[in-house]
Amino acid sequence: MRPVTAAAAVTTLLGLGAATYAAGRYASDSVLRPSPDRPFPGDPRLTVHALDADRVTLTRSLASGRPGTYGLRGDGVHAVVGPVLEEVTRSADTLVRRLERVVHGVLEPGARVRLTPQLHVGDPATALGIDSADVSIPGELGPLPAWSVQGPRETWVIAVHGLGATREHPMNLLPFLHRRRIPVLGLGYRGDPDAPRPPDGLGHLGDTEWRDLDAALRFAVAGGARRVVLYGWSTGATMALHTAADSALRDRISGLVLDSPVLDKDATLRALAAARRTPAALVPLALRAARGRAGLYDGRELPAPAAADADALRVPTLIFHGPDDAVAPWAASRELAAHRPGLVSLITVPGAPHAAMWNADPARYEEALRRFLTPLM
Repeated sequence: MRPVTAAAAVTTLLGLGAATYAAGRYASDSVLRPSPDRPFPGDPRLTVHALDADRVTLTRSLASGRPGTYGLRGDGVHAVVGPVLEEVTRSADTLVRRLERVVHGVLEPGARVRLTPQLHVGDPATALGIDSADVSIPGELGPLPAWSVQGPRETWVIAVHGLGATREHPMNLLPFLHRRRIPVLGLGYRGDPDAPRPPDGLGHLGDTEWRDLDAALRFAVAGGARRVVLYGWSTGATMALHTAADSALRDRISGLVLDSPVLDKDATLRALAAARRTPAALVPLALRAARGRAGLYDGRELPAPAAADADALRVPTLIFHGPDDAVAPWAASRELAAHRPGLVSLITVPGAPHAAMWNADPARYEEALRRFLTPLM
């Protein structure tokens, strides 16, 4: 090969390599920087076609027809909708849901909205009328914001949200826990508003974030908790599993409640990439870039003794998960429960998207939760 030709070939290869790296890095940003404003798979934007005092007409889709109670979020507006009203006349392209309330802003015909598991906006006092205090938890990267709701019991619950959410999401269950006089910490962790920024600016699907939950566990024990139940959604559930396996205070953890736990990282990364409209050709690059940039384990399951290691579990564990979760496939939850049938209980929730198991059937969910928590109190 002539020197000029060889040099040109090398330059071309280097250029392609740089372009490939840049494309993978760009695509990985979409899956490592989740936010409430970005949709999940199967989470389309819907149009408000009509509304009155207690009804809202929405674009018909699999998402808008989900059973249960959901938030309805749009630009400058947040509302709460109940079940589909099957008896109400509608067109072939629309359906009608019960409008429970408008929490924030003004809901108008023509608005573009999405269903969300989050019902409440604000803090426990303003959103629910439940007294709470803003507390600061010393964390690895700096002070962590949290809401503290007092109660007389010696067993506390630490509630931690997951992907694309904030600590407003776990407020769905706060009235249930407060009625049972359970102290609750609602944790904000690295990357959240008012929380420290991760050094690399990226999410790690619980692999580093769990250390903030560990800090909250130390805070609770120092504050008088004799025992603690870790209650996590999505990657918050993964954080709870990490903490139960690796924390120096794991002997204070009396139970775990896991809603839609992220146990298969590659599946979740692929789902997020697809939801962000990453071109199919870039998805493998996005996965490789995400693993490398965030230090994620390259494989289907997490390494022992972390989240997916059933043998590492030492406390009663309740999992809410179902087959319609397109972000965190529930097969891993089924395997976890099957491996430890005496310790892990799986409540199957059909028809619910990611981190929305309570929304699909609040009464059934809360009864299962009551039965699980009662002996732990």
